[in-house]
Amino acid sequence: MTFAAASTTAAGAAGTQGFLSPTGVEIAFLLVGLVTLGAAVVTVTTRQLVHAALWLVVALGGLAVEYLLLTAEFIAWVQVLIYVGSVVVLLLFGLMLTRAPIGRSPDADSGNRPVALAVALAAAAALVWVVVDAFRTTVIDLDGAAQGSTDVTGSILFRHWVLPFEALSVLLLAALVGAIVLSRKKSAQDQAAQDQAAQDQAAQDQGENS
Repeated sequence: MTFAAASTTAAGAAGTQGFLSPTGVEIAFLLVGLVTLGAAVVTVTTRQLVHAALWLVVALGGLAVEYLLLTAEFIAWVQVLIYVGSVVVLLLFGLMLTRAPIGRSPDADSGNRPVALAVALAAAAALVWVVVDAFRTTVIDLDGAAQGSTDVTGSILFRHWVLPFEALSVLLLAALVGAIVLSRKKSAQDQAAQDQAAQDQAAQDQGENS
């Protein structure tokens, strides 16, 4: 009798969840998702590199809010500390090292926007298909206990996702090394140009004195 009542209650709870009766959390999730999507679009379409980095902060912050709405508080704070607090700082550090222009930069637009748009749409479609196929019947209880605790997250991360985690670390290190190499190359070119200008000025002064 108790089992039948529990089954009826679970079936009724499952039946009340749907797209036609969204809750306040689901509406907030949708609105924050739209803001995050808009910030991401502006990030890849603006021609001002510094503005792109700042809009990236908005996009990553929006993802952190989405994690909070999904009761994954630990993942949300990791998103803020690592991506907003470290990755964006690394990008700004790279922009400063490479002496990127502050204002509009025509070099920021390569003219391959149609190809980039096609690749982005294909990647988005593949990602949506994979996520929907993997979590088709999964329902998150937003009113229950937090799902993103340190115990659960650490266990899954270091058991099943160690290799992608380390690969991301190597990728960030490679980006930093690349920025340093580009800055040193640019400095060497600037020094050579300055030396050549000094030699030309010295030759010109010598010619005037003679």
